Amino acid sequence: MSDENYSACEEAIELLVLGEAEEAIEELSNVIARDPSNEHAYFFMGQALYETKEYERSLAAYVKALELAPHYLGAMIGAGQCLRLLGEHDKALRMGRQILAIRKDDPDALYLLGLVHYQRGENAASQKYLEAFLKTNPEIEIALEVEGILQVLRGEFEPLDDEGVEA
Repeated sequence: MSDENYSACEEAIELLVLGEAEEAIEELSNVIARDPSNEHAYFFMGQALYETKEYERSLAAYVKALELAPHYLGAMIGAGQCLRLLGEHDKALRMGRQILAIRKDDPDALYLLGLVHYQRGENAASQKYLEAFLKTNPEIEIALEVEGILQVLRGEFEPLDDEGVEA
């Protein structure tokens, strides 16, 4: 992965930071048109498409980044989260495990695996991964979200339905 390829994406990265995902997609399309071998452009395209909730297109961008750079952990995480949201839980779990095989205790992989197991109703596995994730000292917003999930898993609270009412 080259620094030059990353530098070509800096304007799009700034747009993403500003919450301008549509503009970032346009900029990244231009970067990819100039250099279709830029793995970072596909990675950030995946992020921008994820932000616009275009999970299938986001997954395709992450997969292209992985074709160009097979051990691109960020693209692996992004692909895993897309797979999770698309209901492809087995594939998402495989991706999370593959990341942990490369980088033991990767926080993003632990979070991904915890969420997938939670969605599948596999509470013990979910709790194991989410507790391990909290030990990595994540940002407070995510830590609070995960602690809420763990409270549900421990039976301290009932999960809320789509209207925010206890199920």
